[in-house]
Amino acid sequence: MPYRGEVDFDAYAQTAADLVNTDLADLEALRDMLSREYWRDRATERDLTAFKRARKKLREVFEHGSTGQDEAAVEILNTLLETYPVQPRISGHPNKNWHMHVTGRGATVASEYLAGAVWGLSVWLCSYGGQRFGICADERCSKVYLDTSSNCCRRFCSERCATRSHVAAHRARKKEVAGAAAS
Repeated sequence: MPYRGEVDFDAYAQTAADLVNTDLADLEALRDMLSREYWRDRATERDLTAFKRARKKLREVFEHGSTGQDEAAVEILNTLLETYPVQPRISGHPNKNWHMHVTGRGATVASEYLAGAVWGLSVWLCSYGGQRFGICADERCSKVYLDTSSNCCRRFCSERCATRSHVAAHRARKKEVAGAAAS
C-alpha cells in the first residue's frame, strides 16, 4: 500500500516532551536537540529564547495534566496554539512521499518546531486526557513522559529510572529490616 501521508500526532507530542526534558543551556544545546539538519543549521539565539519560554509553559502543561488539572493545561495549550499557530502545507517530491508540515516556508526554527509540538500535545490531551501526561516518580529525576501503557499505569520516564527507584526502595526496606532485627 502506498504511503498516505498520515500525520503522526504522537511523534509531534513526543517532541514537546523531548523539549521539556532537554537542558537548553546555550545555542549549542538547542542545536544538539534539533533532529533535522535544516533546523540545526538555522537555529539562532532568538530561537533559543523562544524555546526556553515555551519549555517552561510545556512543563506546566505536564504538571497540570498529571495532577488532574486538565482545564489549566488546556488554557496554557490554547495560549501556545495562538503563539505558535499551525499553518499546514504539503511537502515532498513530485509523485513521491507527500507529507504534511505544520508551518509554511520561511518560519523561524522555533515557530516551526513549537507549532508541531504544541499541536501534537493538544491532540494528545484531547485524545487521551491529561492523566496520560507524566512526571517521573524517581525523586532524582524530573523528566516528563507521555504514558502509552495499556492501562495508564506508567510512573517512570524510563526503565532505568524505574529500576533505580525499585532498587533504592528494596535496599531501604532491607536496611530497615536489618535495623529492626539488631534492636
